Amino acid sequence: MAVSGFTLGTCILLLHISYVANYPNGKVTQSCHGMIPEHGHSPQSVPVHDIYVSQMTFRPGDQIEVTLSGHPFKGFLLEARNAEDLNGPPIGSFTLIDSEVSQLLTCEDIQGSAVSHRSASKKTEIKVYWNAPSSAPNHTQFLVTVVEKYKIYWVKIPGPIISQPNAFPFTTPKATVVPLPTLPPVSHLTKPFSASDCGNKKFCIRSPLNCDPEKEASCVFLSFTRDDQSVMVEMSGPSKGYLSFALSHDQWMGDDDAYLCIHEDQTVYIQPSHLTGRSHPVMDSRDTLEDMAWRLADGVMQCSFRRNITLPGVKNRFDLNTSYYIFLADGAANDGRIYKHSQQPLITYEKYDVTDSPKNIGGSHSVLLLKLHGALMFVAWMTTVSIGVLVARFFKPVWSKAFLLGEAAWFQVHRMLMFTTTVLTCIAFVMPLIYRGGWSRHAGYHPYLGCIVMTLAVLQPLLAVFRPPLHDPRRQMFNWTHWSMGTAARIIAVAAMFLGMDLPGLNLPDSWKTYAMIGFVAWHVGTEIVLELKYWMMTEFRSFSHLLQWKQRVMLLKRQCWQFMSVGMLLFSSYFYLQSTIYEQAKTLAFAGQVIIIIKPKKLEACPDCLEHICEFSLGRLGSCL
Repeated sequence: MAVSGFTLGTCILLLHISYVANYPNGKVTQSCHGMIPEHGHSPQSVPVHDIYVSQMTFRPGDQIEVTLSGHPFKGFLLEARNAEDLNGPPIGSFTLIDSEVSQLLTCEDIQGSAVSHRSASKKTEIKVYWNAPSSAPNHTQFLVTVVEKYKIYWVKIPGPIISQPNAFPFTTPKATVVPLPTLPPVSHLTKPFSASDCGNKKFCIRSPLNCDPEKEASCVFLSFTRDDQSVMVEMSGPSKGYLSFALSHDQWMGDDDAYLCIHEDQTVYIQPSHLTGRSHPVMDSRDTLEDMAWRLADGVMQCSFRRNITLPGVKNRFDLNTSYYIFLADGAANDGRIYKHSQQPLITYEKYDVTDSPKNIGGSHSVLLLKLHGALMFVAWMTTVSIGVLVARFFKPVWSKAFLLGEAAWFQVHRMLMFTTTVLTCIAFVMPLIYRGGWSRHAGYHPYLGCIVMTLAVLQPLLAVFRPPLHDPRRQMFNWTHWSMGTAARIIAVAAMFLGMDLPGLNLPDSWKTYAMIGFVAWHVGTEIVLELKYWMMTEFRSFSHLLQWKQRVMLLKRQCWQFMSVGMLLFSSYFYLQSTIYEQAKTLAFAGQVIIIIKPKKLEACPDCLEHICEFSLGRLGSCL
């Protein structure tokens, strides 16, 4: 948002301020003109950083060393301006001395015309070269904005003024003194908000629905009360960082009118802002708000303010007498800086006009389309596909003589379940695309794995259409290809579901979602393993049925079990016998002050006299003593 303001003398001369978001990586090209970080706080007035230059005069083509030093700082933006027009474009270009801590920016289409930080690491000194252009003015001044931390920064700290030879002495232009705007007064609330008038005098949004902010600390509450040409807004909820709401034309974050209540140093700052895409909100002037008040009690933050229904000529503020989707979000805040909301915002189910008749409504943290997407994918890849695989693998001999519609029953059931899987996958696949209006760049690897699963789900039935006859030489290749693609699809689908469960759009409970999914996977894998073992055992017993009777096979199994148990007991007894023997004979087995030891006894520490005699033995060679 553009905000007009002025300051005095050579320190700061501003005619137009452009607020932009702060960037720890120094990519602050958008703030080249105003040199003002958008942090929602007032800049410091007394500079504690200085700019030094290697010479006070210059000619076009000269290279001058510029040094910024002072208290430790994290970010900076350095430019050279015409000393007679500090609001003009940057002059000249810079050359880096240490590219590890600083970087060049392109401002006003002039490459390298500004220098900024490369990271948020602390620094005490920065050195660069300034290259004087052929069209340089007679007098050039260096300006720097320095950020110590999020809420402590200095804007346009004035540096030395360097001049060309034979130029008239520089005189400071007189600046028009304009009083700085004062912040609207803020008062303290004395009691919690009341929900008794919701639906009668107040337009209320609550989560959970019909909760009471006076009695329930977990109640998230937002109300609008119309009073002639203004609206009183009340917001309450559990938060140690910030609470916010936004008015939006759609169910997407971006191009919205937002309002934040930020908790900092036992104070709540009420701040209007606007959203430009899925990024940090851009703070705006608080001049449009009146009757601001706040309260902190028992981990609950409450804030209220009044604003006019319409604000003609004020940019980024929506008229309240229009229908909007309403967002409610909360998140962490530290040192005045807000972070991404901890969960998907609460969004109303439809658009509402908050100045219309009072209502009592709710919302959802997850969208219906995304819920259906997750549900259909779960049914497809944890139910129908698993049953289809089991039927094809283990029911073929059981239903060998059963037929359905002219085909083997197991094959018809398998084909029906797999076709259902493909159909459910296709339907579920398009739902996020419809909701997002295209591809999602904020869902990590989940959409990429989903595309692979979708591709394999479509290829499998197409491949089955070209299945060779039973005794065709290519049938074996088909079987292996069909099995490999199906198995790969199932594994990738499970991985995609695990990743998708953590996305905020579904808003699943953190306490049990992962364990429930692990339980489903373990159940299906365990079922297949048990059936596979049973199938193997039946096959093995059938192959020896002409040699052994049932009792003989049982006796054979018992004999094998006893053999395994005997071998195990023998190894177990041998271990303890060797351990005991070596321990008791540690001294007597000494050979030239060394003992060959195979197993170090657990009670060796109780025999300190034995330690000096014990050595390790490996690969037939004596090692060094312990």
